[in-house]
Amino acid sequence: MLTSLLISLLLGGKLAAGDPPARPNIVFVLADDLGWAELGSYGQTKIRTPCLDELAEGGMRFTQHYAGAPVCAPSRCVLMTGMHPGHAYVRDNTEGGGWGPDSVEGQRPLLPDTATIGTVLQGAGYATACIGKWGLGGPDSTGAPERQGFDHFFGYLCQRRAHNFYPTHLWKDGEKISLKGNEWGNLVGDHYAHDLMTEDALEWVRINHDQPFFLYLPYTIPHLALQVPDDSLAEYSGLWEDPPYKGGKGYLPHPEPRAAYAAMVTRMDRDIGRVVDLLNELGVRENTIVMFASDNGATFDIGGADSPFFDSCGPFRGRKGSVWEGGIRVPLIANWPGKIEAGKVSDHLSAFWDLMETCAELAGIEAPRNDGISFLPTLLGKGKQQQHRYLYWEFPGYRGQQAMRWGRWKAVRRNLVSGEIRTQLFDIREDPGESRDLSLSQSEVLAQMEVWMEEAHTPSAEYPLQSIDAEFSISSSFTNRDR
Repeated sequence: MLTSLLISLLLGGKLAAGDPPARPNIVFVLADDLGWAELGSYGQTKIRTPCLDELAEGGMRFTQHYAGAPVCAPSRCVLMTGMHPGHAYVRDNTEGGGWGPDSVEGQRPLLPDTATIGTVLQGAGYATACIGKWGLGGPDSTGAPERQGFDHFFGYLCQRRAHNFYPTHLWKDGEKISLKGNEWGNLVGDHYAHDLMTEDALEWVRINHDQPFFLYLPYTIPHLALQVPDDSLAEYSGLWEDPPYKGGKGYLPHPEPRAAYAAMVTRMDRDIGRVVDLLNELGVRENTIVMFASDNGATFDIGGADSPFFDSCGPFRGRKGSVWEGGIRVPLIANWPGKIEAGKVSDHLSAFWDLMETCAELAGIEAPRNDGISFLPTLLGKGKQQQHRYLYWEFPGYRGQQAMRWGRWKAVRRNLVSGEIRTQLFDIREDPGESRDLSLSQSEVLAQMEVWMEEAHTPSAEYPLQSIDAEFSISSSFTNRDR
């Protein structure tokens, strides 16, 4: 115990009051486009998620946790850097290439010398791995994961390639790994990417479990396309009326789209359980915190997805791509045997930019400058939990959007590219569906939140909110695509 404490102090860190000095392992699993209500522990009745439900029952479930943005790349940038969307470098999906088999891969890369959770924990002596979908820089770019604090990477560097679960190749530590038996544009193949990534994660944990480790596991499920091996599809086949999806708009067809979607989520749940089982087998489970979240809300009704059928966003308005609650409020489950009390439900207001600070405090070190607040006191039920003055989002896509949470209040601005700014105001406690605009009756609250919106927004030449900083224009080869 004394040795661990000295290591932490030598690393320039601090320990939370009552926090055990041994540096825990951290496993953070990120689903892709999973809606707030698509887990059994959050009210789902059609899709089976027994492993995640068990983690929630044995740990803590957050009811007011938010993604970094309503689409993939900016949400992941916020998660990795601890900077909220008004300060983050990546604020939208920006593509570095096209959609053909020979197109350049990757999205706008993180800049050199970016402080990420990977670099912070790597510097503290943690083994670090990212296995799954990256989306913050293509091969040989400044944003490649091996240049952003990860000792090991395996998976998709490019979000576009991740639209097929049977890709022609994946990337491993900067090397392109061809997958024989998978053909470009194929519906099925010999290698299901999710399974390969799970096996790689299990092997990496086996090799690195004798030292503190951080495993970032950004799975691609349940992002489209709808593809799942037959053994999982069989669990749901024939359960519901399930009209075939014939394909289109760049997505692959599927004969049983509802069954496929549910089967994908259940397969992911199963494999998260395999990771947890391995932690138990290796004897490190009690010193490992496992967290699970989604990068944004459930997807639109394209590509065969059917969010209304699964009630994917529960009581919330909107879906992926919007700053309505359904686009940014996401599940967060945290489980740490003997440290996090079982069966706890927290309404602590938190967001992706809090993870940097939380992981740093878990490791007993100081985090670099960021916008987050550690929620470790909430997890452990010890010490005083600091609160955000407000949570802020901006999203240049989908005609420009802003949103802010201040206690019970939610302010929303949309269609900023029109230049006609109008802010709506909602009482989220009484109206979680954001159906009653109170901007006229609560004008003082609205005025304060509008001031804070301007305060939180730092202009970006790459991602201008056109009605606010119209003098900026995108001046790069990247193009905006809201995928």
